[in-house]
Amino acid sequence: MNRLLKTFFFALAALLIVSCGGDSKSVATGTNRSVQYFPNMYESVGYETYQEGEIFPGNLEAQSPVKGSVSRGWLPYDYEDNNDGYASAKANLKNPLLYTEANLEIGAELYNIYCAICHGTKGNGKGHLVTTEKILGVPSYDAREISQGSIYHVMYYGINYMGSYASQTSIEERWQIAQHVDALTRDLKGQPRQEFVTVNDEINVSDLIIDDSQEGDQHSTEIETTTEGH
Repeated sequence: MNRLLKTFFFALAALLIVSCGGDSKSVATGTNRSVQYFPNMYESVGYETYQEGEIFPGNLEAQSPVKGSVSRGWLPYDYEDNNDGYASAKANLKNPLLYTEANLEIGAELYNIYCAICHGTKGNGKGHLVTTEKILGVPSYDAREISQGSIYHVMYYGINYMGSYASQTSIEERWQIAQHVDALTRDLKGQPRQEFVTVNDEINVSDLIIDDSQEGDQHSTEIETTTEGH
């Protein structure tokens, strides 16, 4: 009887050992496991990126967006990244934001974050990287004719050694920076800055983007012009 029990226990132990073995890979690094804890974490119901499928042509699940799709929070920009596009933006692209103290203050803050390290806090091309000779050849804003449209265009695409800031800044933020650069340019040229517009308290300044098709008298009851004092 004892011999029979010993044989049974040895067989049971051997069976348990074999059942836990799996393949030769370790549990820590292997992809095939005898037991899965929370299998849904390993076997996703959805398709994986670039996984082969059976619905679309080419059996590829990842597909390009439908023609004409627009990403959320993004607006199409009609000016091309070339010399003609730059010239057209410089001549025709207008800042849709109202010139307010709030917008200019935000523009100054953003400028100091993204631009001042090269262009300098005064826009004279003497930022920290220039004065320490890490980079050279950054022009002063008053050394050439620029507009808020060309400023926006350069921030959108980048130019020469300057990269694009379209991924770091929103549309509104780029226009706010353009307002501040315009103010610095006027200071360097000894010209008066633009006149501020005063907006009633109940209006959200960040939402005040005037469409070119709107008539000025639509805002006459809400906005009055004041002098900045420069």
